[in-house]
Amino acid sequence: MAPKHNNMVFDSHFHKDWQRYVKTWFNQAGKKKTRRTRRLVKAAAVAPRPVAGLLRPVVHCQTIRYNARVRAGRGFTLDELKAAGVNRKQALSIGIAVDHRRKNRSQESLQANVLRLKEYKSRLIVFPRKASKPKKGDSSQAELDVATQLTGEVHPHQAGLVRHHRSCHHRRREETVRFPDRKDVPR
Repeated sequence: MAPKHNNMVFDSHFHKDWQRYVKTWFNQAGKKKTRRTRRLVKAAAVAPRPVAGLLRPVVHCQTIRYNARVRAGRGFTLDELKAAGVNRKQALSIGIAVDHRRKNRSQESLQANVLRLKEYKSRLIVFPRKASKPKKGDSSQAELDVATQLTGEVHPHQAGLVRHHRSCHHRRREETVRFPDRKDVPR
């Protein structure tokens, strides 16, 4: 609240330690270089695995507003893994994320994710733990020689809207013309 009456104007001290409240960004170029070198070190550490991490399922967003959009989920359900022929214990070791809490609420999404898993498995190159003793399920030496590290997203999904067929009820509603003072008149 401002002071009242015809008094002396206060001697305001507005220059107290202003340097503390100033944010500078002189280290921007240095931070950029640090992030880049860290990414390269991480990629070298996980090689020959993909840089982006595990394979994720395609799920629908929540709420009526966004449920037409699809995005990457946390992990595949146990039913999806079973249908694709992947052991739930082996899934993480071959780069597949698992979410035991998620449920499949539609057959379409289950089939889409099973197809995603099968495509991933067909392109997968499994390195043996010991190069001298390859086991069953490991890739051949010719495949190992041509293997390169994947730098982008693992099996990217096509983000965007999923178009659903509108029901007969909506079509019937569009076929009628509405008049404010009369009953609905068919065309």
